[in-house]
Amino acid sequence: MELITTHTHTNFTNHGEGSVEQLVCAAKAAGITTLAITEHFPLSKAMDPEQYLSMRTENMPHYLAEIKQAQKKHPDIEILCGTELDWLGDFEDRVLDPADFAPFDVVLGSVHFVDGWAFDDPAERGRWDEVGPDAIWRRYFEIWCEAVVSDAPFQIMAHPDLAKKFGIYPSFDLMPLYEQAAEACASSGRMIEVNTSGAHYACAEMFPAPDLLRAFCRAGVECTVGTDAHTPGNVARGIEQAYQLLLQAGYQTVTVPTADGDRRHITIA
Repeated sequence: MELITTHTHTNFTNHGEGSVEQLVCAAKAAGITTLAITEHFPLSKAMDPEQYLSMRTENMPHYLAEIKQAQKKHPDIEILCGTELDWLGDFEDRVLDPADFAPFDVVLGSVHFVDGWAFDDPAERGRWDEVGPDAIWRRYFEIWCEAVVSDAPFQIMAHPDLAKKFGIYPSFDLMPLYEQAAEACASSGRMIEVNTSGAHYACAEMFPAPDLLRAFCRAGVECTVGTDAHTPGNVARGIEQAYQLLLQAGYQTVTVPTADGDRRHITIA
């Protein structure tokens, strides 16, 4: 079975490890055929004061150059140049120009912030107890739906139910929020991903949850797979299990973005 991952990171952020070259070599050793390198797009110092969550602006040219070098050096693996862009909503303080995203084959859309609060950052975990999970989950999906129908340059919505990272769930049935998210994503034409990293957090479950993934499938939303690896050793972690999760949700294929902006499909049935 062909293995792909469309969500990976490097040491271009302070919370990632390994160079672009090391990541590519690890992917090749694991038998991956398509690798998207998707480093975190720079945040302002107001949102990321320690410059820990995202890539430094001044490092962007070096990042792009290293990916280009890897593409030339390793023609036997498809390397997509990508980035992961945070949706900040009303807290957006960057001036984002379409030209900023021209170098990228893949742009992931992520919601890591709820009204300016980095809700999935372990350092910010205490606020969950202060605000309460019911309010956070509702607001998270409200912001997620805003992001997916926005005019941002997202092609893939990453880890759709990231709110479960700490294993903290609301008191109410999540299905209505799942259905809203699936309908919003279907209307946008964007893809989602099965993100394998969730299996290694407190939630002990890939993103999205099986019920949410089934809702996306019913809505006709295409799905890819990303390992969200922050170290080369995890580049292929859980890909085959993600394919099984897709099958169980009703998918027959996994979708893979291509460098020309199109999509291809791998049969997994």
